[in-house]
Amino acid sequence: GTGKNFVSKIVAESIYKKGLQSKYVHQFVATLHFPHSHSINLYKDQLQSWIRGNVSICPRSLFIFDEMDKMHAGLIDSIKPFLDYYELLDGVSYRQAIFIFLSNAGAEKITEVALDFWRNGKTREDIQLTDMQNALSVSVFNNKNSGFWHSTLIDKNLIDYFVPFLPLEYKHVKMCVRVEIESRGYAVDEDILTRIADEMTYFPREERIYSDKGCKTVDAKLDYYYD
Repeated sequence: GTGKNFVSKIVAESIYKKGLQSKYVHQFVATLHFPHSHSINLYKDQLQSWIRGNVSICPRSLFIFDEMDKMHAGLIDSIKPFLDYYELLDGVSYRQAIFIFLSNAGAEKITEVALDFWRNGKTREDIQLTDMQNALSVSVFNNKNSGFWHSTLIDKNLIDYFVPFLPLEYKHVKMCVRVEIESRGYAVDEDILTRIADEMTYFPREERIYSDKGCKTVDAKLDYYYD
């Protein structure tokens, strides 16, 4: 609900004419593509084969791994050779391939930092990447419920950036609602817009600073008011 998949879409569209629909974009959803813990060795072989084959065809292939927090620990380490510092592997370079990992692991740490800033009278916009990056990587690495638990990708510093998606404030939720209304071709009714934003749940409970679910349920609420 804070924009992780939306940013993946922007990245894909900035590289390929067809965006996420491009045959050079490959999306994996942990619970869909890797559901069974007893098949982890099979998944490792399949994943390596898929990456090899597709990067051989297009060196600038984009691989998006969603639900990393639900992936079986150890599976993602199978792609380490492709992220490592080799110039060539079996005659193929993987240096131009892009790997994006989407996860809710570390969300508690992000929320903790955001609330600390707020309690100290600072704004959400005051938060810098340096305030988050180290704490976030350690939090994800030590999270037993994450696909990155004790992952060699983190241990060997093979992930270039940990990008935190900050919790959304009330004003951001209103912006989401406005954009969604306009995308459906409706005139924006400010009263409905405000009502939808007010119906969302926020935390801390008294101050209602950040949205519990980001903008995730905006679509469903709009269906109620407009359909």
